Amino acid sequence: MLTGFADEISNHLEEQMDVLISEGISHLELRSVYGKNVMELTDGELTQLKSALTERGIRVSSIGSPIGKYPIQEPFAPEIEKIDHALHIAKKLDAPYIRVFSYYIPENEAPEIYRDEVLSRMKQLTDQAERAQIKLLLENESGVYGNNDERCLDILQHCDSACLKLAFDPGNFVMNDIMPMSEAYPLLSSYLEYVHIKDADRQAHIFVPAGEGDGEFQSFVKALMECGYSGFLSIEPHLHKAFPEHDGIERFKIAAQALKKLLQNEGLAWS
Repeated sequence: MLTGFADEISNHLEEQMDVLISEGISHLELRSVYGKNVMELTDGELTQLKSALTERGIRVSSIGSPIGKYPIQEPFAPEIEKIDHALHIAKKLDAPYIRVFSYYIPENEAPEIYRDEVLSRMKQLTDQAERAQIKLLLENESGVYGNNDERCLDILQHCDSACLKLAFDPGNFVMNDIMPMSEAYPLLSSYLEYVHIKDADRQAHIFVPAGEGDGEFQSFVKALMECGYSGFLSIEPHLHKAFPEHDGIERFKIAAQALKKLLQNEGLAWS
């Protein structure tokens, strides 16, 4: 199923929905709307949002929260409050997933120094999700503990929970000098439950449309087909550097059409 970070289209919900529908996309990954981060939305705004989405036949695939996208040295107590709030938002919007990160490591310091603290925090977040019966998605993000395949595996194995799975991001792996298919996928495929569609040019160090970079997208799509993957493919363009002359609507359409071309080439349908 196709979904996407619609806030890269526009700050305006109506424009977001118009573009999603024009591209045949029935879900969105909610990171921001109404000019606010999803975590800042009031209950009234969440009710208004749910009504507007339902009217247009669009559902929320995941809450694109910033939980864990903070320095590991910062206090953890506020994060527990945030995960509780994110779980509340997910329930209000009938979202099955919440995206999380694994904490920024200080520059020029070995991630292993902070391993125990990261694993402790991720386990506590996962425990909260288990109680709410909503799944967390760990994203392999640059600069955090889980920026590479081995440390993502470390987190997932330590937490060992059906409520913590992987949001596999090929473009982010490329940006961290990890080859998505030949290195990351064999190690992490058993935890993969969601995909962020970003590709990247390793040499230029910019994100590009799916299939146009070093993300091994053709073999990745084939692997997903062979394993019977039926989860979400979430379009996250990040194309402002590759296409600076285009606006958000145009960049999202470029990203969506690149993905659909890859799927068509493999004879895969989408919804």
